[in-house]
Amino acid sequence: MSPLLEIKNLSVDFVSESGTTPALKNISLTVNRGEIMALVGESGSGKSVTSLSILQLLPSPPANYASGEIFFSENGRETTDLLKRNRYELQDIRGNKIAMIFQEPMTSLNPVLTCGNQVMEAILQHNKITRAAAKQRTIEWFEKVKLPDPALAFHRYPHQLSGGQKQRVMIAMAVCCEPSLLICDEPTTALDVTVQKTILQLIKDLQQQSNMGVIFITHDLGVVAEIAGRAAVMQKGEIVEQNTVKELFSHPQHPYTKALLACRPVNHPRGERLPVVSDFLGQGIGDLPAGRQGLELGISPSVILKVEEPNSQFLIPNSTEKLIEVTNLSVWFPSRKTLFGRALAFTKAVDDISFEVYKGETLGLVGESGCGKTTLGRTLLRLIEPTAGKIMYNGIDLTSKKREELKSLRKEVQIVFQDPYSSLNPRLTIGSAISEPMKVHGILSSDKQRKDKVTELLEKVDLKAEHFNRYPHEFSGGQRQRIVIARALALHPSFIVCDESVSALDVSVQAQVLNLLNDLKKEFGFTVIFISHDLSVVRYISDRIMVMNNGKIEESGNADDIYFKPQSDYTKKLISSIPKGKPVI
Repeated sequence: MSPLLEIKNLSVDFVSESGTTPALKNISLTVNRGEIMALVGESGSGKSVTSLSILQLLPSPPANYASGEIFFSENGRETTDLLKRNRYELQDIRGNKIAMIFQEPMTSLNPVLTCGNQVMEAILQHNKITRAAAKQRTIEWFEKVKLPDPALAFHRYPHQLSGGQKQRVMIAMAVCCEPSLLICDEPTTALDVTVQKTILQLIKDLQQQSNMGVIFITHDLGVVAEIAGRAAVMQKGEIVEQNTVKELFSHPQHPYTKALLACRPVNHPRGERLPVVSDFLGQGIGDLPAGRQGLELGISPSVILKVEEPNSQFLIPNSTEKLIEVTNLSVWFPSRKTLFGRALAFTKAVDDISFEVYKGETLGLVGESGCGKTTLGRTLLRLIEPTAGKIMYNGIDLTSKKREELKSLRKEVQIVFQDPYSSLNPRLTIGSAISEPMKVHGILSSDKQRKDKVTELLEKVDLKAEHFNRYPHEFSGGQRQRIVIARALALHPSFIVCDESVSALDVSVQAQVLNLLNDLKKEFGFTVIFISHDLSVVRYISDRIMVMNNGKIEESGNADDIYFKPQSDYTKKLISSIPKGKPVI
């Protein structure tokens, strides 16, 4: 029998007025029935272009299929070249024989239609059945994907569901017509590790029940180890390595594969500089020097880059001097109101918590979405008003200060948001964006001095002086994250809140940003609260960790103690959900 899908020598270019940009360069791969094939690489490597090419979802122009064939064989005997099918023939294939789950469910689901109607629409498109039968089938699929209260979920709109629940709706929509091939494009990237684990298991279960072929796209080789049997590694539009996942992890051949394996924080001692892709690509194919011995890394020691000891430790020893002292802090939001606006019920985002932050330390704040960690971080800066409690900063009671009185303190405390693109003004050059807060707070006496200072900051975050006059859209995600870090540092703050500031980044770019934060912290000596849902990242960068659950502090303590010897069942669940990087197939 022929493979379910076979891509042969596919090349795709994007054509614009400024010229032709190659996106895929002569790639070939196969997917068989009943197997999960992973496609892994950084943003811009060509993973999504490959998946969109299969269903011809790339707009043409600017996309141009320069060469190649994509053969699809649903029954194992008759094959068709998808690139030669017209749009009417493709309509019968899309969602019916080949389905796709996209990365961001909120932008993939229609906000004005109920979730049930959106899945029903897919069923009615490809099946000659009544609406009543389609509704019943939709509810049955909601049960299969383990949505709580499927009949109620049918009538809910996307905004009424959590991120994990929306992703389950997307999975139900993709598999409701029982396709032969399922394409999953980064379906778990923005999810908590616990939700990610359940979604991965769900996809695996559905695949085994129906013997589907699956293409699973991700930038995280840890996730690949959890779900796939084979994997292809992509870099700059080319497939640089293909193998079974077991062989890929135990004997990686290409330096780029070794780099992706090595730069995950879960594989490294706390505070040791993370290797980045550039460390590997300058070296040969042979084994790299071994890293720390005796660690249960789950991958070959040859993929860990050795860092010289004098430069490897970046964490600053804990101080005994308190910078922040929080006492009985609560933040409640009305969840139900009377006709006249009086609150009848509240959501307790932060519920009567107390803790301290010491000068010069990094305090990790970890928990699932909705646990209250972002609300807590913003309340400490008075970006959200507390309902009750006290926040002392350097001996000053922030909760008693009026908003206008806080202005002088604003330069002392800064925040780095999760999405740098939405926190940068698209109409301002990055030079203006960084110098603007300096001007507001009267730092330096002239625009020339401020420009020189911004240039110095750009160079500190591994950008260049010529980037001063560029706009946010001209930078990659990792570069934009460095820009907002530079902006936070422009006022010489004593305290910075990093709110999920590496969650959406590729693992290699994440490693660069984590190294940068450690370098800058060592140089400037500021204090950090580092918020994340990923305990492996928090353990790597933090001195202490606080675990939040339902608005309360579940447990807190030394980073390694929390990670390796957790006391709370909730913390144990978070840690067990982290992809360990050991192939399970």
